[in-house]
Amino acid sequence: MTLYNNFSLKKFNTFGIEAKAKEFVAAHTVKELSTILLENKNKTKFILGGGSNMLLTKDIDALVIHIDLKGKKIISEDSDFVWVESNAGENWHEFVLWTIDQNFGGLENMSLIPGNVGTTPVQNIGAYGTEIKDTFISCDAINIETHEMKTFTKEDCHFGYRESVFKHDVKDQFIITSVLFKLTKSNHKINISYGDITKELEKNHISTPTLKDVSNAVIAIRQSKLPDPKVLGNSGSFFKNPIITKSEYDTIHELHPEMPHYVISETQVKVPAGWLIEKAGFKGKRFGDAGIHKNQALVLVNYGNATGQEILNVSKDIQATVFKEFGISIEAEVNVI
Repeated sequence: MTLYNNFSLKKFNTFGIEAKAKEFVAAHTVKELSTILLENKNKTKFILGGGSNMLLTKDIDALVIHIDLKGKKIISEDSDFVWVESNAGENWHEFVLWTIDQNFGGLENMSLIPGNVGTTPVQNIGAYGTEIKDTFISCDAINIETHEMKTFTKEDCHFGYRESVFKHDVKDQFIITSVLFKLTKSNHKINISYGDITKELEKNHISTPTLKDVSNAVIAIRQSKLPDPKVLGNSGSFFKNPIITKSEYDTIHELHPEMPHYVISETQVKVPAGWLIEKAGFKGKRFGDAGIHKNQALVLVNYGNATGQEILNVSKDIQATVFKEFGISIEAEVNVI
């Protein structure tokens, strides 16, 4: 448990932004984490997970605590379900692949999402018709001020679309240390409702997909659309898909009948932000070392030495142009620091 000064965070954020931490320390166990919090009680703290959902626009004038808690285990099981706990520092994709190898179902549609397990409830991450809340039972978290442990149930988390209590009511008050999931052991609910998955399975002549088949399809789709952060700095989807009213959609649809959409309810419609950004002319554009990916307009990228501020400026330009052309506000999914 070593504390470093003026520490580079370039390798600790998937955008690959060069920024410095005033101080940096990694916690490998809950006991270590508790000790770090106790010994640095009066310092300003910044909690760092996998660094996959943030854009650093400045140095961090604080003690950066990297949550590197590893380990996963089966808590209990019956003939139909298994309760699996993962510590917060486990890589999400590796954890998903492990559950599939055990023939545990429920997470396969979220394969290849970047980041660590501990940050998944914060965003209520999701992909291809599934979200964390679908399999989430609870998570344990340590109170940053009191150092007491607390268990948050699904109800406590107030999950919404890329939302949770950790982004609002208890923001910056807790550090998630582990997450408990309830997964299927048999009679898996295979979800291939999204057309891209169906097409990928058909391409491979798979009519009765297994968990692994669905995971492989999702991985293939994501790899075809999304750049590998190890090769090209990015944070996955930069913007949320906006949800608009049915009347707003009807008005825009008259002008753009080709606009794809997903009906949420009788009064709400979700519109793909990537489509809006592409139609606004940003797909594949580059502004110095900051740009928009050529295959997926939803992804902002760092071509090498872009600063966080340069990427942020591009995102603001996109937001302003989309609003001007469509009257739709798109909100950043990535946390801007």
